[in-house]
Amino acid sequence: MSGSGPLIGVLDYGSGNLHSVSRALDAAGAQVHLSSSPTGFENCQGLVVPGVGAFAACMAQLRAGGGADLVRSWADRSRPLLGICVGHQVLFASGDEHGQVSEGIGVFDGTVTELTSARLPHMGWNVVEPAADSRLFAHLAAERFYFVHSYAAHSAPSGALVSWVEHGGDRCVAAVERGVVCSTQFHPEKSGRAGARLLRNWLDIVERS
Repeated sequence: MSGSGPLIGVLDYGSGNLHSVSRALDAAGAQVHLSSSPTGFENCQGLVVPGVGAFAACMAQLRAGGGADLVRSWADRSRPLLGICVGHQVLFASGDEHGQVSEGIGVFDGTVTELTSARLPHMGWNVVEPAADSRLFAHLAAERFYFVHSYAAHSAPSGALVSWVEHGGDRCVAAVERGVVCSTQFHPEKSGRAGARLLRNWLDIVERS
């Protein structure tokens, strides 16, 4: 912990860019607490769930360590949450990989499915279309963010603000905001100035909650 802002927990469940996420949060002003224990975050004001790889594998790791119950409870109590990449995807009800459907945490309704664009994975910089009245994208209209994925949600979860991205003619969910529960398909920690600003915006949400 070296920042002076809110204490933010980063969940280590064996999948994710833990150190780059932690460094980016620290640079944005947070105090960072990295832990693999589901009981280690009660003093934290916000929780970040990173993730890379396959939906089913990440869910298996989350369940094995108690992380899935932690995330569900955190969201149910309306505590500030940020899911990143697969950490965003597992917040949905399910993921469909090559016809095999895996149950997600279910914070958001909907299923994560394969992108329909000819070029996969979707890897690189794309302009995000922010939701109207988005707090996560405050002062970030028409900015580019860094994506690495072959799967995404394609419909808006109920009761949520949704920001969108298009890749190869496939329009999919780039970010979700429902109250203080937020998630991004892209990697803010790899998205330069725009990503740094988005993380500061999320920390503002945490401090105001």
